[in-house]
This record gives sequence, C-alpha cells and structure tokens, in this order.
Amino acid sequence: MTQHPAPVPAAPPDVGTPAPDAGTPSARRPGLPGWIGLRDLEREAAVTALFDRHHTELVRLAVLVGAQGDAEDIASEAFCELYLRWPRLRDPAAAPAYLRSVVCNLVRMRLRHLQVVRRHPEPGLPDAGSAEQEVVLREDHREVVDALRGLPDRQREALVLRYWLDLSEAEVAATMGISCGAVKSHTARGMAALTKALKERR
Repeated sequence: MTQHPAPVPAAPPDVGTPAPDAGTPSARRPGLPGWIGLRDLEREAAVTALFDRHHTELVRLAVLVGAQGDAEDIASEAFCELYLRWPRLRDPAAAPAYLRSVVCNLVRMRLRHLQVVRRHPEPGLPDAGSAEQEVVLREDHREVVDALRGLPDRQREALVLRYWLDLSEAEVAATMGISCGAVKSHTARGMAALTKALKERR
C-alpha cells in the first residue's frame, strides 16, 4: 500500500494567515534541515527593514522613558520579540506600535528590577552609558531628561511618545494599551508635573 505523507497542520486561528500548501516552496519541508521557507525570508526582510528604519527611534524612546545604560539592548530585545511573534501579527503596519509598546514594557520591568537591586546593592562598577545613549542625551536637553525621569511611568511614557516621537493620541494609546482619553489625562498631568519640576530647578 502506498504511504501518503502526513498533511501539514493548519495555522492556529489567531495567526491570521493560512498555512502554506506542503507542495509549495514556501512550506517548511520536513527532512530537509537548513531549508528556509519563503515566509521566513519575508519575515527576516520585513524585520530587517523595520530595524533600519526604527532602531534609533526606539533607543531614544528607551532612554527617555528611563532605561539606564541598556537602551540599545532593550531596543534589540524588542526586535527579537517582534521576529518571534511575526506570524501572529495580523497587520504588518502595526509593527512599529508593537515595538514601541515592547520597549515601554521592558523599561518598566528594568526599572522595577533596579528598585529591587537598590534595596540589596552589590559592589561593582558604576553603569556606563553606551556611546549611542550619550548622543541621545546630548541631543535632548539634559535638564528636561532628568525631570522626565522623576515622573510616574505612565506620564513619562505619554509625554515622550506624544512630543518626542511626535505620535498621534491614537498611536500613543495603541502603544500604551490605553484609551485616548487616558492618554490625554496622562499627558496633561505629566506636562503639569514636568513644568513644575523644571521651574523648581531654575
């Protein structure tokens, strides 16, 4: 009796893209290690293009929302997350918002970790910022950056996304995972607190 190959399983319903037919070159063929499907090549090309276009912007975002010395690592980690989740991304146009959201979340996690570490300090060398991070801080007024770091996380993120990255309220809302009304509230409160902090420094 002729043995027929097992059918290729269908993609999970939340991926949004049907699985390729097993007979097409875009399918990943079992038994051929090293085979790179066309879909994998398309994903790599798309993520590479996004990296070239948005990497510096994401490093800037990480620095301004509170990253300390590891802004480039955070930006790179965001691209790794995007690469892994690319098959589940229904709309490639949403990729920049996804990257910004990941950066904000990673910075929040780092800041919480730093709070724990500071409660239990270990001897070591002071954290030195990267050359790219230093450029970002030179480009932006250090006094404003220092004042920004004193704001609550959500206010700081709303101000940076809205005014430094020049995103619309809808884009900020998508990045932060909140409503446009909440963006307006965080932005207004953050701007008031930032203005007050800057006046106190002068």
